[in-house]
Parts: sequence; C-alpha cells; structure tokens
Amino acid sequence: MKAENNNRFILWFNEIGIEDVPLVGGKNASLGEMYQKLHGKGIKVPNGFAITAYAYRYFLERAGVEEKIKEILKDLDTHDIGGLMRRGRMIREIIKDTEVPDDLTQAISEAYDKLAVEFGQQGLDNLDVAVRSSATAEDLPDASFAGQQDTFLNIQGIRSVIGACRRCFASLFTNRAISYRHDKDFSQFGVYLSIAIQKMVRSDRAYSGVTFSIDTESGFKDAVFITAAYGLGENVVQGNINPDEYYVFKPTLKMGKRAIISRKVGDRDIKMVYSVEDNATVKNVPVTVPERHRYVMDDNEILQLAQWACIIEDHYSKEAGYFKAMDIEWAKDGDGINVGSGELFVVQARPETIHSQHDLSAYETYKMSEKGEVLVTGSAVGSNVGQGVANRIHSSLEMDKFRPEQVLVTSMTDPDWEPIMKIASAIVTNRGGRTCHAAIVSRELGIPCVIGSGNADEVIETGQEITVSCCEGETGYVYNGLLKYEVEKFNIKDIPKTRTKIMMNVGMPEKAFSQSMIPNHGVGLARQEFIINSHIGIHPLALIDYDKLKEESINDPNIAEILNKIDEITDVYKDKKQFFIDKLAEGVTRIGAGFFPNDVIVRLSDFKTNEYENLIGGHLYEPKESNPMIGWRGASRYYDEKFMPAFELECRALHKARIEVGLTNIKIMVPFCRTPEEGKKVIELMKKFGLVQGEDNLEIYVMCEIPSNVICADRFADIFDGFSIG
Repeated sequence: MKAENNNRFILWFNEIGIEDVPLVGGKNASLGEMYQKLHGKGIKVPNGFAITAYAYRYFLERAGVEEKIKEILKDLDTHDIGGLMRRGRMIREIIKDTEVPDDLTQAISEAYDKLAVEFGQQGLDNLDVAVRSSATAEDLPDASFAGQQDTFLNIQGIRSVIGACRRCFASLFTNRAISYRHDKDFSQFGVYLSIAIQKMVRSDRAYSGVTFSIDTESGFKDAVFITAAYGLGENVVQGNINPDEYYVFKPTLKMGKRAIISRKVGDRDIKMVYSVEDNATVKNVPVTVPERHRYVMDDNEILQLAQWACIIEDHYSKEAGYFKAMDIEWAKDGDGINVGSGELFVVQARPETIHSQHDLSAYETYKMSEKGEVLVTGSAVGSNVGQGVANRIHSSLEMDKFRPEQVLVTSMTDPDWEPIMKIASAIVTNRGGRTCHAAIVSRELGIPCVIGSGNADEVIETGQEITVSCCEGETGYVYNGLLKYEVEKFNIKDIPKTRTKIMMNVGMPEKAFSQSMIPNHGVGLARQEFIINSHIGIHPLALIDYDKLKEESINDPNIAEILNKIDEITDVYKDKKQFFIDKLAEGVTRIGAGFFPNDVIVRLSDFKTNEYENLIGGHLYEPKESNPMIGWRGASRYYDEKFMPAFELECRALHKARIEVGLTNIKIMVPFCRTPEEGKKVIELMKKFGLVQGEDNLEIYVMCEIPSNVICADRFADIFDGFSIG
C-alpha cells in the first residue's frame, strides 16, 4: 500500500493489489490483484477504476451526516426487526439525498471519460459500466460481507454513474449490513465503502455465473463447482433462477484431462438483459425454448473456468501462505459475432468464507428416523435437519411477523432478509441455486435450507409444523409434521488407526465428497445399480431403441407414455444413448474423484430381471422369472445378444470415467459369474468396448458369491485380478 495513494479519490485497477483493502475494499483490491498479476496466466478481467474509501469519508464529512447517522443508530437492537428497518431506511434516504462534492464529481467524471476512450467511446457519454460496492471489511476470510451492499449494472452516462455512486454509499447501511456489523462487533463507522467502476461484460447476450474452487456443500478441496445461467449474473447471485451446475476434478484437470465429473441442467426460465425503458437499466425477459433445452455452457468453457479457478486459488493461497479457496463471479462477453468478443471474463473474486472457518475433523451426521408426507423437494444446502412452525413471508416488509425458531418459507431471499434468517430453524425457498444468497447465508449460519422447491409458499401454510431434511443427499425434503431424526457426532482425530485397511461401501455419489473425509483406504464396493436407478431411471434398451419406439408410439398410447417420460428425463440430450453414458459416468466419477487416488471398486450392474423391469420401459425387455435371484443377471446377461448393446453403454461410461476424466483408480468388478468361461467372455467383451485388462492399470475383479467361485477359485484367479467376497 503506497502512502501517496491514501488521499486520492480515484485509483485504477493497475495501481492496486490485494494489500490495498483499507483503501479500496476487498472487491476492488482483488480486481486489481488479478488485473495486474494474473493477466499473464490467461485470466481476463475487464478494466476499471476504484472510487476510494477516502472519497467516501470525504463525502460524509463534507455533507456533515455522520452525527445524524450516529443518533439514528443509538440504542440499536437488531432483534427489533421493525426498528432496524425504520432506522436503516432513514439513513439510506439521508445519504441518497446528499449531493456529491464538485471536486469528487469532477474526478469521477474524468476517470469515466478515460475509460470510455480505452473502449473507443470517447465523448459519447454512454459507456456501459457496472457500479459495484466494495467495503473495506468485505471479502475477509472470516467475515462474509459480500452481497450486503448494492451493485448497479448497465449504467451509462456520468450523471447516472454519480447517482449510482450515491446509492452505493447508502447501501453501506442496508438492514442486513447494519445487523451484520452489529452482530460481528464491527463498528458501524469502522467499515468504509469504495466503489468499483468496471466496463460491463455483455453477458446479457450470453451467460454468466459463479465458480467456487471447492465443493460448497462438503468443503471437498479437489472439486471446482460452477453455476451458469443465461443473461447478467445478478439472477444467479440473488437466487431468481435455478442455474446449471457443473463439477470439475482439479487433480486430473491439472494433468490435462477433460475432468468434468458432473453436469446438471437448471431451471432457467428468465434472464436479465439490458433495458432501454425509462428508469430501468436492466430487465428480466423469458428464456427462449431452445435455450431451456440445452446446457448453458459447452465443455471447453467449463474446463476453462475450472482452470482459471485453480490459477486464482493457487495465486491467493501463495500470497496468504495457506490454502485459500475462492468464490469467483464470471461472465461471457456476448456471442463474439453480433455483440462482444465472445470471451470469458472474471468480474469478481473473493475468499470463500464458510468452509475455511470450519473444523473439518468435527463430523456430524443426521439421519431421519421416520418419513412422512413430502410437501416439496429442492436442492439441499447443508447436511442437517431443522423443524418448527412454518411462517410464510412474501416480502421483506413483513419480516416483523417472523419469530425465532420458526421455519422461513419464501420465494427467495436477498441481503435485507438476514435479520430473520439468523433466527430461523430452517429455510425453504421457491427459487435459487447452490450459489444464491439464501444458500450462502444458510451455510454460514449452519441452518438447513431447501432451495429451488418451485412452489413451497403455495403448498406450505403459515402455522403448519414441518421438518426440513438436508441429510438425504443432494435433494432436500420438506415433510409434513415434526418427524424424529438422529444426530451422531464424532471427531475424526479421535478415530484410531487400524492395521487392517478399511474400505467403504458407497451407494450415493452425492455423499462421496463428504464421506471421503472419514479415514479410509478407498471404496470396496460402489454399486452401479443405485446410479442407474436414481440418476437415469430408464431401461438402457429403451434408450437404444428410442427411434424404433417413436415409430411404434404413433399407434400405441402405452409406448407414447413411455416416450414422454423418457423425453422429460433426457430433455437436453438428442442422443439418448449418450444420456445413459454420461449420467452413469458422472455417478461413477463422483465416487472415484472423492476417494482419489485410493482404489474405488465399481461393480458392474447387477439388477435382477424384476428390478430391471421397474425401470421406465423395462417391461418391454424383461422376461418373467420364477426365481430372479438365480436367473438372467450378472455376467450371463452381459454377453447375451439381447443385452449386449446395453452392456456396451456401461463399458463406454466406465471408459469415460477412467480415461477421459483420468480416474484410473477405478477398478471394475464382475458380479454373479457362474463359470471361468463366462469370466473370459466378459473380459473379451469389455476389451471390445474399450476396457482392456492391464491397460492404464485397469484391474478386473470377480464377486465371490456362488459355490462355483470357491470350487473353481484357482481357475477364476487365472482370469481375474482379485476377488471380493459378497
């Protein structure tokens, strides 16, 4: 931090770095750090400048409003929601009505004109910029001030920029910011506001989102988590939509692999774009039908963002001297043809503030002891359970109706909701993804939250007793009534080391990241049936025969009904076979990545005929057997001409997980193999489909579960690399 910068109104991004938080706030300091030091590593940051914290103090002192604010905040009680709202509103109105001093206005105007020249818009007074608040206590590793102050997008012309600056200054006194500083013992006047003026990235004509360099739910450090939605990024941050979600595995990404381990399409029905209407700089418009039926990003862009996340995380960790996970906002600059460059840009980066403060050795598991009527489902935030009386709050103006230990039910939250969020026993929202405001604050508070439920505030009544469960995987459930649940707490440091190697059985891929933190030597059994049941749900032969079934559906309403279900599940896939390959691969890679580099033994599908029949379209392909336990299952099914095309899809999925993603720690186990000859047939068939025993360290085991496996053990041992006793 250079002393000569202390009394300047304006500092450009190329003049500031991470050490300048007291001068320009966390957001600006980080933008300057990346602009100066990471450009050479390929990170693109739109240029801009900071209106300094000194300028903010100068503004307040010249206006003489500080004493008025102190008087308004005298004897503040943040639990008095009505009083907090009234005081906050009074302070914000005072600041917004205060004129910016002429010399400060002149400095901002000159900097804005200089930025316009850089982007070829000299003298036009219409350069589109983002005006973002940057508090001097914001983005500290132990305090999540992010999102408490306002951001204004597509601001054009110096008069509009000055007006947005006044509103930014006022936003230092939002209800949540006042409450947060009070609860964290920060002085109300010990935090100052700087402002970032940054050239807009035209994501209104493309897409944007948020990237975390760790898994937001478990704190797993080896995954990059990316959310994406069409249009400007405020809808993702505010939780107005449910964005796409992507995971990338860092260790094999750094080896040059295409290490995408999962994709989940969101519910993006609106997007934020530029507005030319009076009194509005942006507006929401419907997302087009074609856009709804595809992933927002292509694989190359997902991988580029993940690589950037690794570069940014490595840089900030090196600067700090310890591991520092990062929370990054990004945007794409138009389509590169009609608007913008078509390139990706980072528009913010700050330390992740939740898991960095948690002791990951303290392990707590929740389990539902009983189940009840499911009212709504959504994405689970956290892994615990909360319950109480529901209170449906439609607007922040109704917050004074909320009482401690109630369950907050609403459409979505924003920073103004913080005072009641911190006293809720659980939160349920209609909208939002895992990086929205409700999710971030719930994690920080340790409150279970179900986001993106769709219609919670229509289904759940005020006064209704409900249970909010986030302990059952990625899906969160809201049950009617106060249901029983169990809590087990232990410290991983207290678990004694064993001489025997302990491997885990893992069924749910969604829990692999958190379960991998328990001491282990890998996974002894990962069943593909669970992945096929829960992530696919369709008989593989029905996907293979999709075109044939489409013809038959013209005259057969039962087939038509099956196809409708398939279309609904496979919405973003034209190639239905690829859907099966991708979803099976994603489930397997989630487990393989969670326990990497330890061995993960994946058992090939071992459905019995009656279980396959339960999949969508299954009754079209499965025979009726008197005893499915010893029927058409395991190895004998794989090489049967009727099922072989489906087995090929399984092999392609495992090949993708091992070779494309790079998870060569995945081993394969063949179930229900009656004879050594069957074993040879299956291994040859796997070779034909790309899985070659011994190649890329591939080991193939056999499940020892029937008498012949023991009687002919020596012959099986000549064929397979190992046994698992089942």
